[in-house]
Amino acid sequence: MTDKAHQKKLGARHKARKRAVDLLFEAEARDVDPVNLAAERVELAVADDTVAPVNPYAVTVVRGVAENLDRLDGTITSYLQDWTLDRLPAVDRAILRIAVWELFHGTDVPPVVAVDEAVELAKELSTDESPAFINGVLGQVVLVAPQVRAAAAATASSADSSPSSD
Repeated sequence: MTDKAHQKKLGARHKARKRAVDLLFEAEARDVDPVNLAAERVELAVADDTVAPVNPYAVTVVRGVAENLDRLDGTITSYLQDWTLDRLPAVDRAILRIAVWELFHGTDVPPVVAVDEAVELAKELSTDESPAFINGVLGQVVLVAPQVRAAAAATASSADSSPSSD
């Protein structure tokens, strides 16, 4: 893949992650279900060509974060030193949730990319302190991500091979 094609591919995923941050942030601010909000935006974009389409990866990320929210928040909380999840800026919560979801479930996303993307999003969307803070938290999560992925794969394969009770 040429550098330009590689950048374009990363660019599309980066925009999808940014849209996912926006959707998660808005859903939290409005206290609505993020999956429903994403679906509404997809429908709106189809009905109104002045509305930017929602990248399918953004929808995948929002759904993944929503389905795994308690586990993601538990993981993030365990690596916050002298902070609580509620005290973090909402945009940082959204960025961390996306990155941890990608680290645990994004099998086509190398860990270094998940962390780098989160840091870039923090540079674009959050405070001056956020990129270093997010990098520090994710630097710890990266260490446990391979075990989490392996456990998830083992659970999935044992569920696939278990005899049915029909």
